[in-house]
Amino acid sequence: MLFLLFDLGIDRYAIDVRQVKEVLPLLALRVLPQAPTGVAGLCNYRGLPVPVLDLCLMVTGKRARERLSTRIIMVHYEGRAGERHILGLIAEHATETLRRDGSEFVEAGVRQDETPYLGPVTQLRDQLVQWVKIENLLTPEVQLRLFTMAAES
Repeated sequence: MLFLLFDLGIDRYAIDVRQVKEVLPLLALRVLPQAPTGVAGLCNYRGLPVPVLDLCLMVTGKRARERLSTRIIMVHYEGRAGERHILGLIAEHATETLRRDGSEFVEAGVRQDETPYLGPVTQLRDQLVQWVKIENLLTPEVQLRLFTMAAES
């Protein structure tokens, strides 16, 4: 499998590239008043309003730094009822890939009820890389709010 690597704070993470639609430079976003925590705003993606999450804010509590290597990763997001959406993810240093078999990722051994999207880990040189499970990023309530807000914009 091929994974897109990125940073959230000082740690390394990965997502399965089969879920990636496109990687874009950091774009100006429309702020969504009273949006759920982690929601950076909306972007215009090929004429469609797409909600964008700041993964760094979700994981570390700090906004992603605006750097040349900070990107918006457009991913295919399948809702719990099977509906398909596009979702943007802001991540730092999203410029490298990693080829690994899924079985090379092992459970971290720590229960993470508040962050069900943080999956198993693998070793890369001297650092652990954690797999971000796109399908677990949004609760049903946030999913409903985000995609309703995007459709109404």
